Amino acid sequence: MSQSIRIQTLTAEAFADFGDVLETAGQPDRLLNDGMCGRYHDRASLDFTEGRAGISLFKAKPRALPLKLEMVERHPHGSQAFVPMSEAGFLVVVAPDEDGRPGQPQAFLTQPGQGVNYHRGVWHGALAPLSDPGLFAVVDRIGAGANLEEHWFDREILIVEA
Repeated sequence: MSQSIRIQTLTAEAFADFGDVLETAGQPDRLLNDGMCGRYHDRASLDFTEGRAGISLFKAKPRALPLKLEMVERHPHGSQAFVPMSEAGFLVVVAPDEDGRPGQPQAFLTQPGQGVNYHRGVWHGALAPLSDPGLFAVVDRIGAGANLEEHWFDREILIVEA
């Protein structure tokens, strides 16, 4: 049995159960540098059971739609933020936890300039830019021990445009 999931526009409200939307919506919280820089303060909650926050760079190959969703993953010991280093949107796939397994997946398309911070333990798809260069700054847990769980689906799931 095949299932299709339609992509939604990413909003803070629609994504709240899964994490934080990183964006410059509204007015900045304060102005810096003689009024030349707006600071949008504290836009995500970094949450680690142990270890420390680190910044890594990911360069991912673009994906095409429709996208076959074969696997989701989660990180039980730390949140994970993806901040695009280009003005292109990217595909975000998440699923609620249902007794240790992913529930019904949902798909979102970010707008240029938006990033996401997945809460600790949230099931999510692999990094999926839809265009080059696919370059992201990733803020996540650096520490000892395994921090990755994967779930492979036993049915066909296609992510399709709205």
